[in-house]
Amino acid sequence: MTDELCALNARFIHNFITNDVGSHDAILHPDFICITPTGARVSRADYLEAWATGFDAGRIPYYDYRDEKIDVFGDTALVRSTNKRVGSKDGVETVGMTMYTDIYVRRDGAWKCIQAQITPVTPAHYPPDDTICGNTSRVTPRAETAVLWVVPCPGRPP
Repeated sequence: MTDELCALNARFIHNFITNDVGSHDAILHPDFICITPTGARVSRADYLEAWATGFDAGRIPYYDYRDEKIDVFGDTALVRSTNKRVGSKDGVETVGMTMYTDIYVRRDGAWKCIQAQITPVTPAHYPPDDTICGNTSRVTPRAETAVLWVVPCPGRPP
């Protein structure tokens, strides 16, 4: 079961870095809501609209997800992980991390994400690089699409 959720998490990230709204729409519950780092509640429709242009390799030359933890409670699951983002604006590189908790519910045998919540992470709490599950590597600003490299998550067999 956690393998299925691990794959869904990798798909979630892949959908983000490829701006794939159709694939992302398929894994979201009809009542999905996102809670942003500022506490704003974003509806499913607004979330998917922003998803279409949310990742820009010209502004985000590196992106990874790491420190994945999945817990299943019957037909509910918590998928937690941290994203590292290296940004570039006006030639200045910035690094930041956010932790997310995605809540999945299983209905009719399929897992659907019903809520995503994103929290900023301070540098003192950055998970180490040896917990990276997948990354975009370095993509050039001219890249038409980003490629997500997924590696077996620490503690999971390949």
